Amino acid sequence: MTTTNFERAARPEFLFDEANSERPLCNETATRASDPALLDEYSRAVVSAVERVAPSVVNIEVQQRTKNQPRDIAGNGSGFVITPDGFILTNSHVVHAATRIVVNLSGGGDYPAQLIGDDPETDLAVIRIDAPQLVHVRLADSENLRVGQLAIAIGNPFGFQASVTAGVISALGRSMYSQSGRLIDNIIQTDAALNPGNSGGPLVNSAGEVIGVNTAMIRPAQGICFAIASNTARLVAGWLIRDGRIRRSYIGVAGQNVPLHRRVVRFYNLPLETGVLVVSVEKDSPAERAGLREGDLIVAFNRQPIGSVHDLHKVLVSEQIGVRASLTVIRHTEKLELPIQPAESR
Repeated sequence: MTTTNFERAARPEFLFDEANSERPLCNETATRASDPALLDEYSRAVVSAVERVAPSVVNIEVQQRTKNQPRDIAGNGSGFVITPDGFILTNSHVVHAATRIVVNLSGGGDYPAQLIGDDPETDLAVIRIDAPQLVHVRLADSENLRVGQLAIAIGNPFGFQASVTAGVISALGRSMYSQSGRLIDNIIQTDAALNPGNSGGPLVNSAGEVIGVNTAMIRPAQGICFAIASNTARLVAGWLIRDGRIRRSYIGVAGQNVPLHRRVVRFYNLPLETGVLVVSVEKDSPAERAGLREGDLIVAFNRQPIGSVHDLHKVLVSEQIGVRASLTVIRHTEKLELPIQPAESR
């Protein structure tokens, strides 16, 4: 009997296992068998992370006074509990100039909140409530993040409480301008969807640890959203809880974390394999007066190794204001020591 072309076309195509070419594997069957397992694993990761963090996420209702408005205006945002005694982390732009702050807990209950301090330069703020049996989050080390890993956003967009979106980390080490016009470094880019009201909510990894504080999205774009890295949030929150404000020094650069060329690391015997790429230098800033240029790589401050923007922020504390220091940079392949005198951040 002769086989027709139609019959030949109707036969399934087989993929062969290289280890055993005798055994055919149907492509469609293999795909169907693996898909549920992959989806279940992904779902379990998201569900587990949300169950850990969601009880700590709060909705924040505010009345704010602005210069251009004759009366207070209402707004809302998100936040999350960082200590069992009621300290809550959120965005500065959510609670800045607030005349009244009310926190709605995920399990129910409204509590008046006190503004402990806010820092427009990093768009972070800490508020506090007096409430029993609070569940608090665990902050991850954002230096260990990798592009492509799972990122989960939890917040209250447009007042829809405890909304969850998921995506991946799209990029690390971004810089962006806050609503106050200040440049924020070490920003996480994600495609986990954010909307108005998500501001101040947590960005979470698959282990249920907070890796960032959701802060902004680009409205005309799709899937371009930003969060402040958890290491920056931990540092700023500690200062705000201790002092209520942040008095810091600055040198006037926008930087980005980058790997150093192995030859440069070996030639100069550098202790770290990363540094801070100078993206821009502010006019009339300490950095400009020190002769710092775009493209320079900062590798040390006062001979203390600098491997990231976070490292640079940690050393630029109030004690450095007006104090002469040295900045070690790699320019092309040359190592330079530049004298610099940090000023007080405005």
